[in-house]
Amino acid sequence: MRIATWNVNSLKARQEKVDGWLERAAPDVLLLQETKLGDDDAPVMAFAMAGYDLVHHGEGRWNGVAIAVRQGLGVADVVTNFGDGPVRDSGPGAAVTVSEEDFDPSDEARMASAIVDPAGAAGGPIRFVSLYGPNGRVVGSPFFAGKLRWYERLERWLRDERSPDEPLVLGGDFNIAPTDDDVWDPAAVHGGTHVSEPERKAFRALLDWGLVDAYRLRNAEPGRFTWWDYRAGNFHKNLGMRIDHLLVTRPLAERVVWAEIDREARKGPPIPSDHAPLVVDLDAAGRPFEADWTGALARIAARSRPPSRTTSR
Repeated sequence: MRIATWNVNSLKARQEKVDGWLERAAPDVLLLQETKLGDDDAPVMAFAMAGYDLVHHGEGRWNGVAIAVRQGLGVADVVTNFGDGPVRDSGPGAAVTVSEEDFDPSDEARMASAIVDPAGAAGGPIRFVSLYGPNGRVVGSPFFAGKLRWYERLERWLRDERSPDEPLVLGGDFNIAPTDDDVWDPAAVHGGTHVSEPERKAFRALLDWGLVDAYRLRNAEPGRFTWWDYRAGNFHKNLGMRIDHLLVTRPLAERVVWAEIDREARKGPPIPSDHAPLVVDLDAAGRPFEADWTGALARIAARSRPPSRTTSR
């Protein structure tokens, strides 16, 4: 089984890109974040034409998460917003303002979960969770405090509703780089969001509960990222962060055979997301694709070297 997660930064804007990537990588389950759509506008037909069923949890202009499941795999027991009830409507015409004083991420479409049953496959049904963690904006701000509260709610949901002994995948854009190896320059980002100790502590709490960073099971190299700012040519300089993750429980960690970040998908045309898909294979390798990390990092290193000096006589 091939599992992937991708913050698409607007599914409406990125549908063509997603369609092409589904053909390129052929995931069995794709977790999506920042769809920026309401449920009534979710592109169910477009995914069906590509061979996938779509579970979508959205609110309108912002946020939004989804799970695309290859047709033929059973989908059951959908849970949204941790089971806490409906979220706000931020669609066109809705009177929604977000201020520091009343910021409440629990009222935003940031979590969707479903059981996927690959009938006859080893290991049986797997629960998938697509997450879009709050950004936090500025350390110490109400947005940052809301981010930490949201992670406390996630941890409580795991403790109360789930078990580390069940096959479970928690994936998405966490907006947390868990270690200094997951950022291009720890000194440059020190003191900011995504890398602060409270955020990293929240991430470690998920690991302590019983989750494993599936990417790190197969890739130990620093400098491999999932997000690069659109500005200043950061992607081409590899000034990024690894903030998208696939965390799995031990029953699935033992089945991980391959993991990769598809750097090529961050390129256009069509206009790409600022995130790259993260892919993990269980039991057997899926359709091969070339992410071109080795070549890209070699080219970046060559560009950054000072020109050699020649001595004339």
